Amino acid sequence: MGGGAETLLNLEVNSSIPICYGSSFGPHDELILLEVDDALLPQFLDDRFSCSTGEEERSLIYYDFDFRLRGLSFVSLVYDWVVIRGEPDEEAVLCTSSKTYALKFVSTSNSVFLVPPNGCHSVGAETETEMDVTDSAASVVKLAPGHMELVLVAPKLEKLKTLLKQRVYKGDYDDCESDSKLGLYTWQDLADRIQASDDELRDGLRAISAVEIDGYWRLVDDGLMEELLTMMFRNLDIHGWSSNALREEEVLPVMVDDGYSPTLVLHCLNTNGSKEEKEEGHIWCLNQRMVAVFYGRRVLGRCGKRKEVDFMEEWKRTVPSGIDVSMGMLEGEVLTEKIGVDTWVRGFSVSSLPSTPAERFAALFRERQRWEWQHLEPFVRLKMFSSSVMDLRVPGLSSEGLLIKYTRRTQPTADAAPIFSAR
Repeated sequence: MGGGAETLLNLEVNSSIPICYGSSFGPHDELILLEVDDALLPQFLDDRFSCSTGEEERSLIYYDFDFRLRGLSFVSLVYDWVVIRGEPDEEAVLCTSSKTYALKFVSTSNSVFLVPPNGCHSVGAETETEMDVTDSAASVVKLAPGHMELVLVAPKLEKLKTLLKQRVYKGDYDDCESDSKLGLYTWQDLADRIQASDDELRDGLRAISAVEIDGYWRLVDDGLMEELLTMMFRNLDIHGWSSNALREEEVLPVMVDDGYSPTLVLHCLNTNGSKEEKEEGHIWCLNQRMVAVFYGRRVLGRCGKRKEVDFMEEWKRTVPSGIDVSMGMLEGEVLTEKIGVDTWVRGFSVSSLPSTPAERFAALFRERQRWEWQHLEPFVRLKMFSSSVMDLRVPGLSSEGLLIKYTRRTQPTADAAPIFSAR
């Protein structure tokens, strides 16, 4: 029997060993070398990959990837916190629990011989194959032309909102009209279709204010959310509750009696406030800015383009009593334009823009050919510098680098505000 990888690993300095082609030598396209950073290596070595299609579990090295330049077959290889995701028309990505990596093939000019471990001389066979070589020779099963490397990339969340918009939740009565599950997606359905890590997928769902209802992730109709929020503030006045200290055990029964499900009530609290765990139970604090922005977006959606003064008057009438509003709250939600002596406003939300830099800048410059920095900045922030999950994610690129790559900057004088146009 020929020697295995251990023979090479135990080779002493300045010594040599014969290399021979084993009887199972061949192209073995199912064997792909993957270069892994030391920080990620334990996640690959602690356990084995398994196939999500229900086939018998096999180690990664024996799994037939059906690898193509455009991606993998529609299958996810899952192991603990590592998964390879991609549909036939997508480039494959590898995801850990928190990050997404592109898989790039790198050719090598040197010859790379693959030698299996001792006792594993036949790749893909159920039994070992006798080899007509000496025990001291290392048996080569494949000559690798290159290897795969991992490149940190932003998650691909574009499809998420498109999928969930297929069946927006408008209330239990609306769902009762159809028993079909078409357009409804469980967590696993989304994980199979979205190229993102679990943490990034949760961020994406939170960014679009999705909620899990009866096992399916849904977007809630804005009209229903406005109705629920208005009812909640009405109950604040009726029961003398404080918006800064809402006791969950008091709020839920009252809102349920008003006809709203506990899941929907908690979703409303979660998207418009924050929760603290205290001795007396779960205490919610409504964020007045979040509430004001929600109503501001609703007014913008109804009125289209109008004078700022008219918009502000309607916005103030719409928000619950006691909540102050200002145009600064709508940063990233509105565009302003000076026409004569009047300032006009209209809705333009960062949440509606593409998440990839090239597509986002293209959309921005279709909207306006020239941008002042104060107007452009809310729409091109990098996530590393802010907490918003709708901001751009560009690993390895700074804000300045982003602007240099996608914009052309002009500044007539040193004290003039810079103007950005498409490169």
